[in-house]
Amino acid sequence: MNSDGETYRVKIGGIQRELPLVEVAPGVRIAVFNILGDTELVEACAQGMQIKLQDIAFDLLVTAEAKSIPLIHALSSRMRKPYIVLRKAYKIYMGHAIEAETLSITTGKPQKLFLDEKDHELADGKRIVLIDDVISTGSTLAGMRKVMEMAGSEVVAEAAVYTEGDAEKWKEIIALGHLPLFMDD
Repeated sequence: MNSDGETYRVKIGGIQRELPLVEVAPGVRIAVFNILGDTELVEACAQGMQIKLQDIAFDLLVTAEAKSIPLIHALSSRMRKPYIVLRKAYKIYMGHAIEAETLSITTGKPQKLFLDEKDHELADGKRIVLIDDVISTGSTLAGMRKVMEMAGSEVVAEAAVYTEGDAEKWKEIIALGHLPLFMDD
């Protein structure tokens, strides 16, 4: 993935950022949203998402490793709800983990999501909200949904800072905004 220096401007809760445009396929670029290390932006996103989720009855927040971890932590703190991070690599201490496969647009290859054995009891029978930074193809979201259903959880809402691509495809997603795809002419 290469960036040619072009950017796409976004604004969340009064915070403005320039997202680099990166080619992910011939003639197709995306605006890369990366909140890692940007505390001001993480807090603005968590505040916006808290407002959007305030009327949903749920027990637990769930995300996939890695860029949305600071977001889910801030949201958990604000909403006083626990959270789980589904890992992308199995570690021996995870015990009998539940797993599902996914394909991310930013990696371009299959990945697995793992629910640590210690988190299985926390998730079993709970009403959960899936959280992501950007939902583009929906593969990570589908993987998270599959893992949590295998864990005995009920997915009651799915949320992201941004959806991307075909906005009609993501009408059911609670989002703070939408990012277009950038196609070369």
